[in-house]
Amino acid sequence: MNHASDELDPELEGVIEAIQAAGVPPWHSLSVESARRIEDEVFSSGSGPEMRSVRNLRIDGPGGDLPIRVYRPHAERPSTLVFYHGGGWTLGTLDSADDICRELAARAECLVLSVDYRLAPEHPFPAAVDDAYAALEWAADYADSLGGDPGRLGVAGTSAGGNLAATTALRARDAGPALAGQFLLYPMTDRSFDRDSYREHGDGPLLTEEGVRWFWNQYLRSPVDEHNPFATVLRAPDLSDVAPATVATAGHDVLRDEGTAYAEKLSNHGVPTEYDHYPTLTHGFFSLTDVERADEAMDALAENVRSRLG
Repeated sequence: MNHASDELDPELEGVIEAIQAAGVPPWHSLSVESARRIEDEVFSSGSGPEMRSVRNLRIDGPGGDLPIRVYRPHAERPSTLVFYHGGGWTLGTLDSADDICRELAARAECLVLSVDYRLAPEHPFPAAVDDAYAALEWAADYADSLGGDPGRLGVAGTSAGGNLAATTALRARDAGPALAGQFLLYPMTDRSFDRDSYREHGDGPLLTEEGVRWFWNQYLRSPVDEHNPFATVLRAPDLSDVAPATVATAGHDVLRDEGTAYAEKLSNHGVPTEYDHYPTLTHGFFSLTDVERADEAMDALAENVRSRLG
């Protein structure tokens, strides 16, 4: 699979310069509380397509109330997509994922359930994994009451959320519910830094090697967790029969090569896999659809969701 980097998209480069000019310190240099606040400020734009309805709900989760936000598009009886935000299992809110969820709901014509899973370090692995799976089970049981079709069900996520989507698909293979697709967007799949993408893009933009190391250190309880495939899903011994997958990666991203490796492993284990690589883009591009190339990528993703979920 080709996973090269081409010259950074000039339009995206301008967006990155504007973010940097606003003065965003590296995540690992901040307290967790401060990092969360800044991440929310930077990524919560409060814009995006209008929905038929947007509802904030709470469901019974493994750790108590589990907040979710449900985006219902104007389509009748849409498919159902459970979405997990990024942020290294440490940062991220329903608001910081609002744009991407609205775009997915509108363009893919699917009911999107965005999950406010518990965050590390207060709630380390496997709290987020358990919340992610509980939200999928809830969606399978109750999507129809929200106007969606639980028979056409998928999971999606960005970065650490892509990890949770992959893990949830792995659990669902063995315990249900039946999934029609998993959509892994620049996913974190392994705690290993000996990859070309870390050597090439360890200083960013938008995500650095030090940042990724910091996230893993918040998330895992001990070095033992690193060997659990529900944390490092790339190390799962057998991926056969998991849901058909779409994996999207960016050329200028430290996570590029572990995303590519996961797509290759899925394919090698007989899983129908669409690999979409964007050599001129960076980590986080699905949240930057004001950039023309990222907007085109969102259209391609939405078309893929429609074709997988029906």
